[in-house]
Amino acid sequence: MRYIGNKTRLVNNIIDFFSDNKIKGESFCDIFSGTGSVADAFKHNYKIIANDFLVCSSVITKAKIYNNNKPTFEKFRNTYNNDPFDYFGKKTHEYKNHYFVTNNYSPKGGRKFFSEENAIVIDSIRIEIEELYKNLIFNEKEYYFLLGSLIESIMRFSNTSGTYEAFLKEWDRRSLKKFRFLPMEINNCKSINKENLVYNEDANSLIRKISGDILYIDPPYTVTEYSSAYHVLETIAKYDYPGIAGITGRRTENDKKSHYTREKTALFAFEDLIRQAQFNDIVISYSNQSVIPLDELEKMLSSYAIDGKVIKSLVDYREYKNIHSSQKGDKLFEVLLYIKKNNEIIKSPLNYSGSKNDLMQQMIKYLPEHISSFVDMMGGAFNVGVNIVAEKVVYNEYNPFVYKLVKKLLNTDSKEIIEYLDKTVDSYNLEKGNSEKYNIFRNKYNKSKKDLDLFILTMFCFQNQIRFNSKLNFNTPVGNCAYNGTISDRLKKFKPKSKKIYFLNKDCLKINFNEYDEQALFYFDPPYFITNATYNDGKRGFNGWNADSEAKLLKHLTALHDSGRRFILSNIIYHKNKTNHLLLEWIESHNFNIIELDHSIRKEVIITNYNLIGGKRICKF
Repeated sequence: MRYIGNKTRLVNNIIDFFSDNKIKGESFCDIFSGTGSVADAFKHNYKIIANDFLVCSSVITKAKIYNNNKPTFEKFRNTYNNDPFDYFGKKTHEYKNHYFVTNNYSPKGGRKFFSEENAIVIDSIRIEIEELYKNLIFNEKEYYFLLGSLIESIMRFSNTSGTYEAFLKEWDRRSLKKFRFLPMEINNCKSINKENLVYNEDANSLIRKISGDILYIDPPYTVTEYSSAYHVLETIAKYDYPGIAGITGRRTENDKKSHYTREKTALFAFEDLIRQAQFNDIVISYSNQSVIPLDELEKMLSSYAIDGKVIKSLVDYREYKNIHSSQKGDKLFEVLLYIKKNNEIIKSPLNYSGSKNDLMQQMIKYLPEHISSFVDMMGGAFNVGVNIVAEKVVYNEYNPFVYKLVKKLLNTDSKEIIEYLDKTVDSYNLEKGNSEKYNIFRNKYNKSKKDLDLFILTMFCFQNQIRFNSKLNFNTPVGNCAYNGTISDRLKKFKPKSKKIYFLNKDCLKINFNEYDEQALFYFDPPYFITNATYNDGKRGFNGWNADSEAKLLKHLTALHDSGRRFILSNIIYHKNKTNHLLLEWIESHNFNIIELDHSIRKEVIITNYNLIGGKRICKF
């Protein structure tokens, strides 16, 4: 099939690449499936998830992965005593005035994509397939096989150079031949997974809803817009009588522009796809003449790969020529890239009230495509910022004791910290619930204010609460917690996903957001105004959080928004019959997004001021 980026001739190379790198799993997702050749080749070994944003492409893919071989069309044969392809081939097809293809894409409509005789056959078959499906003569698998076969057959008789961006001025010989409706070729196998799924969505929206083992990414490589290149096939697949315009009769809806075909947006769109991918192994088909330079793509991928490792393989390949073909002089190579995705959510070793480690996976779904600087404005234990991939991450924490401790944990080798913890806990005989030993050690800390001693206290104190009195002495009593192997494991893994980390110990309202560009993202996690917690009652040596504090923060966020910069705010609107009216009115006044997160105890939300991938989301309470 003549289709830009078709991988039929590269399938064996891809299979070998999987074998060479021992890529295995139970599910395989082809998120830019095109004509479905790769998904078709892998369907005998995996549960397949496939997707394409063009209906015509998703139809062809459904035909291939919903069937393990050519359907028998049993009910049709019993009814018509014939194979459907023979039936349509022998039938006399006559023009009717509602035939869209004939009236718009043949000489009858002033265009030369198809001869008038072939256009009539196309219209006739397309409409009757729908009628037979409605009358249950075809089941769903048979329906998609027939419709996919029709689309592939149409390409053999089109008066084009390969795409539908233009028709040829003179008739190509093949386009004048009598139309033949032929069954499409699919990979025959004994069985396929009954849970195979094909979507027809934007890839960056879909990636937020799915997960699996292997993700295969074969995005557009060039500036060619597939929605324009195959608009005729899209209209035949939908048969929706769209508004059309121009010499080629393109669909006027024009709502399927790809971010992957433009230099200014391609890398950010790709980064968003990788960031959101909840898959263990990611394989990418690209080329050395693509929109994104290979070195930039590899650099981005390394930020999301375990140990930053990117495996690359080059495949010599003949370039597909059309009016948008690359004019670069370099020989064309297909490039296969592979990473093991680092999907682990890093948990801070510091147990801290209000930490978001349990919500991080949900929050990541609502991040924008690209983040130049991620500013964790109220960093706390740093559970959020440590998990963000950005050009740089800024950790800011107002509490000087927490700030110094987190900085110490990040900048000190974990082996050194663990050795100190083991030695100190043993020497002071600290144990769960032992108030005598605990109080002796707490007195030691209040004299020395040593960072790692505070860390030890947080492990043994009541509910891991960090509390100070008016003299800034730690005063939380002993609890039923202790130092254990989980803390050691967290210490070893407490390494930011971003390479550049900066530290600030400021009141977040005094950070000048104008020093950051408009691709920065500011995250605010204030004390929740309508909840009761020890860290916001104003009795622990630091200012509390009251209505005045809430109002000042909302004013600051408004100024940040008006400057054209982006923010995420974590908060609670409703709690135990109380409503944060200040917050709710502010959100509604500015028409910000509200996203409710699943939480076992309370209804936490995040509020954002930027466009969300897949559209605006508003939670319903």
